[in-house]
Amino acid sequence: MSRQPVLFLGHGSPMNAIEENVYVDGFRKIASQLTKPKAILCISAHWEASGSRVTTALMPRTIHDFGGFPQALFEVQYPAPGSPELAEEISRLVVSTAVSADAEWGLDHGCWSVVKHLYPEADVPVVQLSIDYRKTPAQHLALAKELAVLRDQNVLIIGSGNLVHNLRAITWDRMEPVSEPFDWAAEASEGMKKRILEYDSEGLSTITSLGKAYQLAIPTPEHFLPILYVLGAASKGETMTLFNDSFVGGSLSMTSVSVGL
Repeated sequence: MSRQPVLFLGHGSPMNAIEENVYVDGFRKIASQLTKPKAILCISAHWEASGSRVTTALMPRTIHDFGGFPQALFEVQYPAPGSPELAEEISRLVVSTAVSADAEWGLDHGCWSVVKHLYPEADVPVVQLSIDYRKTPAQHLALAKELAVLRDQNVLIIGSGNLVHNLRAITWDRMEPVSEPFDWAAEASEGMKKRILEYDSEGLSTITSLGKAYQLAIPTPEHFLPILYVLGAASKGETMTLFNDSFVGGSLSMTSVSVGL
């Protein structure tokens, strides 16, 4: 059985779930290169919790965790099954922290709005792992390394967030795809991409210490942390590719990463 790749998907606006644009095209092109996995493990920016939790529902609900969007977006359902077996395996594999079962959480938009473009038939089981907001970046990296073995069990690991994510700074006249970023956003993006391509997970995990540009790019950690799970599950020497590598609104990068394709 071949090893599954690892993906970081810059999910951006929930509207990417129903719009046709260059980013959706990018997700579909990546999907065409994938071998269908037995299950997906998604670490989404939109499930923060006090502790590490894993979804165990047989049929996880589609969570519409946003407001102010067209009704058509709220009507989208992504009825992928869950996988209690994968959830149990994750709890067994992770020894750096306790992973508790969560039967209430479903699939939030950080997960389903992008996974639906990879597997539109919703025929691959999906499990989500929460982001424990009490953990340091180094602890998230350690957890990710414990999950890497799942790749050899035909599990596709996906981190979903955005490398640069400052919604307060967004300018609405730059909302078209592939718009020009602010100078600080471009600086932070280039610095992060350099460390990603060098497999420098430790340098990436401390990047906000490098100054104001990075602090503006990562005002809160939840959209940044999923990339650490991707690097933590990767091995040096694997093919790494950037795609959807552009900005929306000046301060939101859609950069996505594939490892092992």
